[in-house]
Amino acid sequence: VQLVQSGGGWVRPGESLTLPCAASGSVLSFNAMAWYRQVPGKERELVAAISRSGEDTHYVDSVKDRFTISRDNAKNSLYLQMNRLKPEDSAMYYCAACSGYVCSTPVEYAYWGQGTQVTVSS
Repeated sequence: VQLVQSGGGWVRPGESLTLPCAASGSVLSFNAMAWYRQVPGKERELVAAISRSGEDTHYVDSVKDRFTISRDNAKNSLYLQMNRLKPEDSAMYYCAACSGYVCSTPVEYAYWGQGTQVTVSS
């Protein structure tokens, strides 16, 4: 299965952006899917994760109440809706999928998108 990302780009602070991630096959085999982000010189950070059913979600504190992760299993897609963006949200964003029982670190996510840059500045 390949994960293909689109979207991203440059936005001003306070604006919104949605990142889509399309899988080449069924996402039902994935126990969890997630969005990570990374800036140069720093470790990859988990932004949000979602369970297979979509009922359980997890967010890093810095994006709670601003970002929403969702998945459409029928369309084999994952999304990250980002609202009220801040300059500190600027990073390369990656979608990822985990088929194992434990999906808590980047190592456990076996499938990754190619990454898309998000830049927030005035």
